[in-house]
Order: sequence, then C-alpha cells, then structure tokens
Amino acid sequence: MMMKNDKFSQKKYGAWVVLLIAIWFGRPIVAQEITNVDAALIPPPINTLPLPIYDYDKLDYGMTIGVERTPKGRIWACWVGGGDNDDAFFVLNTSDDAGQTWSKPKMVIDPHNPSLKEKRRTVVGCLWLDPDGKLWLFFDQSMTMFDGRDGNWYTVCENPDASNPVWSAPVRISDGCTLNKPIVLRDGTWLLPVSLWDRTKIKEPYKDAFHELDSLRMANVFMSNDQGKTWARRGGVRYPQPQFDEHHIIERKDGTLWMTARTGNGMWESVSTDKGKTWSEPQKYLEHIGSRHFMRRLQSGRILMIRHGAIDEKTKFRSKLTAYLSEDEGKTWIGGLMLDERRGISYPDGFQAPDGTIYISYDRNRDFDGEILMARFTEKDILEGRFGGRKSKAKIVISKPLGLDKLVAPSEIAK
Repeated sequence: MMMKNDKFSQKKYGAWVVLLIAIWFGRPIVAQEITNVDAALIPPPINTLPLPIYDYDKLDYGMTIGVERTPKGRIWACWVGGGDNDDAFFVLNTSDDAGQTWSKPKMVIDPHNPSLKEKRRTVVGCLWLDPDGKLWLFFDQSMTMFDGRDGNWYTVCENPDASNPVWSAPVRISDGCTLNKPIVLRDGTWLLPVSLWDRTKIKEPYKDAFHELDSLRMANVFMSNDQGKTWARRGGVRYPQPQFDEHHIIERKDGTLWMTARTGNGMWESVSTDKGKTWSEPQKYLEHIGSRHFMRRLQSGRILMIRHGAIDEKTKFRSKLTAYLSEDEGKTWIGGLMLDERRGISYPDGFQAPDGTIYISYDRNRDFDGEILMARFTEKDILEGRFGGRKSKAKIVISKPLGLDKLVAPSEIAK
C-alpha cells in the first residue's frame, strides 16, 4: 500500500516493478513509462557475464577509474568505456599475478536503455577495500552527462577473490558522485568524498532543474558510523573555479582533516578541526594543470602524492606523471619518481600492498589509444627517482580497447 506522501507516484512505482522483474529474469527492459530524470533513480543491472558484447574488440575508449587489491592479492581495475560523455559505462577486469597479466572484462555497469528519451550514463566512481576485506565499487548515474542532480551509488562484493564474485544490489547514497576512495579515521568513522557539480555543467533539458540543491554544490564529505550501512552529509567546501572537485581527504597526525581539490587555478586546500563539520576558507596549495591528482597515507606514515610535473609546476599538457612523498603532513615534498613522461596521461589512483609495494593506475590518450596503465614501485624508488625495486615496473598495460575504428559504444551494439 502506497502512502500519500510516497516519493514516487503509482505510475513510477509500476515502472520500478517492470524493471526489477526484467533484471530478475535477465530479460531486456521495456520502460516506456520511464522517460524523465527520475529514471536515474532506478538501480542499474550488475552485469557479471559481459562477454562477448563488452570484450576488448568491442570497446573503443578508455578512461581510468581506479584499482584496488583484495585480501588474497587479486587486483581489480575499473575504467570507463563509451566516452567521457553520456555514452559512458563502467568495465572491470582482474589480475591474479600482481598486474603481469589481466583477464577479459569481468563485470560491467551500463545503465543505457534504448527506451529512454535521453541517455543514462555512469562516468564517475572508485574501487575501495574496506577494513573487513569487502570490495566496494562506488559509481554515479545521471541522465545526460549531468542532469543537475546525478546520483552516488555503491555495490559491494564480499568474496572478491572467488572464482565467481557476487556483487550486491546497488544502493543509492546521495546526490553527486565519488571519484576518490573513502578513508577510515582513527575513531573508526568512514569518510566519503562526494562532489555535487556546479550549474555550469548541467546539460539540456535540465538547465533549470534542481535549484534546491544549489547550496550543496561543492566538495562534500559524507560519514558513516556503521561500516557503510548508512551515510550522512557532514560538511563541505566550495572551491573557486571548481573543476569537478575530485577531492581527497587525509587525517593528519594532529587529528585535523586536510582536503585537497582540483580547480581551474591549480590544487587548493582546506582544513577541518571538527572531523569535517566545518572547513577553513579554501586557499591555493600548489600549481597544477586541470586534472586529477592522487593522495594517500602510506604504511610508513608518509603521505604519497601523484601529480603532473614538478611540485609547483603547471605543465602545459597532461604529462610527466610523478610520485612524491611528504614526511611533514604535506608541508614539503621529497623524491620524485617519473611514472610516465608522455603526453595524454591522466587520472592516477592506487593502493599500497601489505609488502609496501605501491600500485598506481592511470590512462593514456583516452580517445585514440584508450590504454589503462599501471606503475608498480616502492617508497625507496620515489626517493631515488628510479624504478629499482625487485617488483618495480613502469607502463604495465591493464587494458586496451581494440575497437577504436567503431563509432558506437557496446550498449548501442547490443540493441
């Protein structure tokens, strides 16, 4: 029985039923009733049998999302197929030998539906291993490239090392999207970076939609005190000249939280002294090209940063992807290991294995080569400026689309 104040009308409720039945029986979805922005509120299917439709010879684009390591050492990688636009969808593969070889696509999230009036895409997300060994995939879903609201979702795999990993039904956390991994504070609180983009990025026909969300268009921080069962917004920072935020959060040794973000004028920062409820006035931190950087605390206590170029350089191109270390909580940086010097490389993400080895993924020439690559190195390598470790290696190929001559995404081929 539906209450009068139910969020959805009976008409939309019926569409949900149609969708769930279709997913359950694995049949094509006919959603004639779902023709507006609320179609983005419907959970997409988790496709764990993506071949042959999403095999490498059908893919024609590659933009990295990130990588993560499971308790038994399997590496999962996630990237975007289709394009950095409303054709986007997620593809995941795995490696069981520290990245030497990679599987064919193992899982796909593709929310496209030919019955919808507009395209429904997934383009932002991240992979994260929680303290209990569960693998989380955060992903967003929006009508058009950005409908003004977006939606931040997750699916969890409790057996990511298994022959047949099982992913949970998707759950929507909030409006916005998450590109970078959560962190766990010393008191056990989980913090999740969530960006709600500014109005300049909204596409037709939603240019005038969701003004009620305008006060939340910033680099937000969400928290969970029950291991991700529920999430609530804690605070946020509105940076000048925002470029998707793409913010990282570090808990400093003095208990303060340090946030860095991408802007149109370099890398900016803000600090919170109350666990993320309020934040200092943002200030410019470093020069940097308009692109994603990566920050993470390492087992040694140092902070790792992956960025383009020298510490305070604004490179002309997305090139010279370089690793640095800080021993004083981000005040200064030491070392400098060039991971990839070429143009057209971007969007680092990574993790540190129990043996101390650092793994960083990134992409190269998304539209023309579409390569998803990885570098494997140590803190000593960073300090010495060379790949010298026993396991260290540069430019490992995670995936490469082989259908670059095709002009349509796999979701279109499947219709």
